[in-house]
Amino acid sequence: VKYSYVVDQQPIGRLLFRQFCEYAEPEYHRYNIFLDSIANEAVDVLNAEIVDHCKEKLATGNKELFVECITAVKSFLAGEPFHQFENSMYFHRYLQWKWLESQPITYKTFRMYRVLGKGGFGEVCACQVRATGKMYACKKLEKKRIKKRKGEAMVLIEKQILQKINSRFVVSLAYAYETKDALCLVLTIMNGGDLKFHIYNMGGEPGFDIHRSRFYAAEVLCGLEHLHVQGIVYRDCKPENILLDDHGHVRISDLGLAVEIPEGEMVRGRVGTVGYMAPEVIDNEKYTFSPDWFSFGCLIYEMIEGQAPFRARKEKVKREEVDRRVKDDQEKYSHKFNEEAKSLCQQLLKKSPKQRLGCRCGRMGAREVKHHEFFKCLNWKRLEAGMWDPPFIPDPHAVYAKDVLDIEQFSTVKGVNLDATDDTFYSKFNTGSVSIPWQQEVQIFISPQFFVYSLMWSRNNYLCERLFCFCFLICYLD
Repeated sequence: VKYSYVVDQQPIGRLLFRQFCEYAEPEYHRYNIFLDSIANEAVDVLNAEIVDHCKEKLATGNKELFVECITAVKSFLAGEPFHQFENSMYFHRYLQWKWLESQPITYKTFRMYRVLGKGGFGEVCACQVRATGKMYACKKLEKKRIKKRKGEAMVLIEKQILQKINSRFVVSLAYAYETKDALCLVLTIMNGGDLKFHIYNMGGEPGFDIHRSRFYAAEVLCGLEHLHVQGIVYRDCKPENILLDDHGHVRISDLGLAVEIPEGEMVRGRVGTVGYMAPEVIDNEKYTFSPDWFSFGCLIYEMIEGQAPFRARKEKVKREEVDRRVKDDQEKYSHKFNEEAKSLCQQLLKKSPKQRLGCRCGRMGAREVKHHEFFKCLNWKRLEAGMWDPPFIPDPHAVYAKDVLDIEQFSTVKGVNLDATDDTFYSKFNTGSVSIPWQQEVQIFISPQFFVYSLMWSRNNYLCERLFCFCFLICYLD
């Protein structure tokens, strides 16, 4: 129970601490306003040296120059204000929500809707949380299919990686639960379709213009950066794995081939998609994050050209031939590429990892790629904050997915029996709610409007609050 965890890392804790400051102890409220706005008027817990240091660097126009101020204000709030918060009904309410977060999740938690597509082990459906109305995508992994393909380790790694990542550029895992026949990952729903659909199925000539390609490339680059900083190599960067949301922003999806690399170590594995695998992957050599930069180059090339660099659209060619092209052939550039785009792709598609852009800085390779001339017109701070306007906004009335009847059905798995030995694996998977996404989903129910009556009572009167929590709990566990 510390300020750094409850307030800085828990969305519900942050919201309730701020409500405590605003309604119970108003003298502390201005410190939170300061943290939100970095106001012109300094609060009284900052010394003159810190203020002068900020003024000297104001010309840079970067929020990072306020780090010392933020640290000083948070240090103050972590003292007596947080101690008072611990003894208030707001902290009691925080504990109630944390208890609710830990409750078991079952298929009854959701309503299931249409099939959106299919993965390696089962279907992906749209679903809705009954208690909140929040829409998600439910990725069902059939237990018998997993066991037949010996995919337990891969499934568990994907789940653990998704649970670890909290990025606006990577799909988030909100829930993990099991049914009698399947393991289910409940993920961010992306209604805008995937980049492959938009490159080839939106009418006109395949591909995007430079402006639109740059925007998607930049957001994917931020997603790769967040993965690499956590020591995770993606290994499956391709258009069908990059999804658009309702507002036109993109996220990386399908981390089934991703793997975590311990600091200072390397991995080996011939995994990925034909035509997007780097030469070192094809040759089964050891690597760290270099395969992601090669496939990222393939992605940018395909967005601009309208076809992959080493395989034409719908070209019937053997895998061995595509692998040979990746290792030996030089990609060709048409008039669609400007000099910056061509230079970026050429540097990302270098055959040798030692010469490839992004491969010289380990986990920080994204910084090197961001400094390329192709991205010089971007404001990275605004883009990373989701404040850069997308060049295309999906039509909310359109369905950017295959017709349900066009999605192939899975055949029945025969000759596989589930037994008690599988329960250990299932128990590791079935962990219920994922803290941050779950709190972001339900925090609307913690707004002052939902507790306006309880605030009219004395601080010690919990009647209205308990009544609301009881009603919400019934809905949530229904």
